[in-house]
Amino acid sequence: MTRETDAKLKTDAKLLYKEESYIIQGGAFEVYKQFRNRHKEVIYQRALVEYFKNKKLNVEREKQIPIYFQDKKVGVYIPDVVVNNSVFVELKCKPNITKDDINQFWYYLKCSDYKVGYLINFGSPKGVQIIRRIYDTARKK
Repeated sequence: MTRETDAKLKTDAKLLYKEESYIIQGGAFEVYKQFRNRHKEVIYQRALVEYFKNKKLNVEREKQIPIYFQDKKVGVYIPDVVVNNSVFVELKCKPNITKDDINQFWYYLKCSDYKVGYLINFGSPKGVQIIRRIYDTARKK
């Protein structure tokens, strides 16, 4: 076994929500392969939801996630898709993901109880753009 293979196996063993992550990324590639960058965001959302359901994942569209400040609910965040009540997926359909998109996505992840989030952009002519982030530190649990 090479050092690269050994490192990959160790990484895979520690991958948080491994099965969901592979299905989410595979679904993004499948949907992009069929639709390319020609549709509105809602079409990609519906297609991904169908893909996830076909893979036997529990999927919720636009689930309301409360945001609290000093134990008071001050608003809600509504991600595009939540998978198995453990991973949220935020979708975009624009030529490129911007720094503002990434910062907003990171903020949403930090404000929620989810440890893993995906930011997926279907609008790029160069291919689907996928960002996976983990926020597993400083959690009060």
